[in-house]
Amino acid sequence: MHKVLIIYYSRSGNTEKMARLIAEGVKSGGAEATVKRVEATEASELLNYQGIVIGSPTYYGTMSWEIKKLFDESVAFHGKLDGRVGAAFSSAANIGGGNETTVLAILEAMLIHGMVVQGDAEGDHYGRVSIDAPDRRVEAQCRLTGKRVAALVRKLFD
Repeated sequence: MHKVLIIYYSRSGNTEKMARLIAEGVKSGGAEATVKRVEATEASELLNYQGIVIGSPTYYGTMSWEIKKLFDESVAFHGKLDGRVGAAFSSAANIGGGNETTVLAILEAMLIHGMVVQGDAEGDHYGRVSIDAPDRRVEAQCRLTGKRVAALVRKLFD
């Protein structure tokens, strides 16, 4: 079975809720989902998955330092994540709080690794975002992200 790793950092629990919703979507999409806090994740673990989804709250318009640290450590495996599927998500305290810039910063790091990122023509185009706790719309969008990641992993790795 194809494997997707969902990594997150969360202080309030909002980003963690999003991670768990994405995992539900991955499972319903036919792949195995592993959800891990970034503090419990070693960069070398990224090599064990065909799909990697990373989420962070927005701090000063970008990802948390804990997520950035993981990307910095992943440089040791530069080129080895080439062709893997990537996706990003974020939560923030308010509209215009930097959700999209946070998602884009995560996607930029994934693209530098050569990962495959799928946009979305509807909804949150770059990745899922939530203002405070996920509402019904965000919950549905997170599950959809998981399903789409699982489907793309299956297409690329079958």
